[in-house]
Amino acid sequence: MAMWDRIKDQAKGLQQQAQGARGPAGQRQPGTAGSGASGGSGGSKEKLVGLLKSQLGSLKTELKSGAYRDASMAMCALVAAADGSVDPAERHHVENLILQNDVLQNFPPEQLRQRFNKHVDQLMFNFQQGRADAMQEIAKAAKKPAEAKAVVQTGFVIAGADGYIAPAEAQVLREACTALGVSPQEFGL
Repeated sequence: MAMWDRIKDQAKGLQQQAQGARGPAGQRQPGTAGSGASGGSGGSKEKLVGLLKSQLGSLKTELKSGAYRDASMAMCALVAAADGSVDPAERHHVENLILQNDVLQNFPPEQLRQRFNKHVDQLMFNFQQGRADAMQEIAKAAKKPAEAKAVVQTGFVIAGADGYIAPAEAQVLREACTALGVSPQEFGL
């Protein structure tokens, strides 16, 4: 548990840095970075994504369960489809991010592809039903707090891979936190 407390403290510090770059009413101060999720600066969100990726990597030996694998693939699909669609290039890009992720290398690549693409296909066929099915899959990881937090971290790393977390992606991450019983504030959401 101490590791999660450190992650939480580091995330709070980065969030405070991002908020410090803002003036009254959340307006950006001249000379500060611009893009980021939930109004934070891009640089701080990039640091947070890097921190979460590093922390996730430190758990690699513990994250070998099918529940983590399946929930993570559902999370990745929801992040990819956060804006309501997934074009072939985006699908391919997220698939590559999944296959290159150090922790997800615990699982055979074909298992990851199959589960990710199943969720993306369901989301594209019937978004509401696909979203409900993905959230149900994500919620299964709530039984183990370390895995639950790792699922959110995985989603955060995928969402922030381009250096920006879109509002729709941040909303998906918040909803996943709720489904997993994890505080969104731990991730600056």
